[in-house]
Amino acid sequence: MSDKTLTRMDLSEAVYTAVGLSRNESAQLVESVLQHMSDALAAGETVKISSFGTFSVRAKSARIGRNPKTGDEVPIHPRRVMTFRPSHLMKERVATGNRR
Repeated sequence: MSDKTLTRMDLSEAVYTAVGLSRNESAQLVESVLQHMSDALAAGETVKISSFGTFSVRAKSARIGRNPKTGDEVPIHPRRVMTFRPSHLMKERVATGNRR
């Protein structure tokens, strides 16, 4: 496994290289896409990117948890969580790694 992390800067640089927009326009495009995705998820919508995967928001109900160290019961409040389901193409690509 690699310690490399893909950042917004890396994404905007890839757009700059592939599309030919200016670096500033590429950064704005990446920010715009990420903002649209964030806004949709915050509104409870599902974001599906073909051949990549699906981001969705799920409601988790209240429950009783247990502190593993002390064994004390602790209430866990209801909350919304984001989930990601990779597409079968993404799963296959990750499983094979960089081999083509």
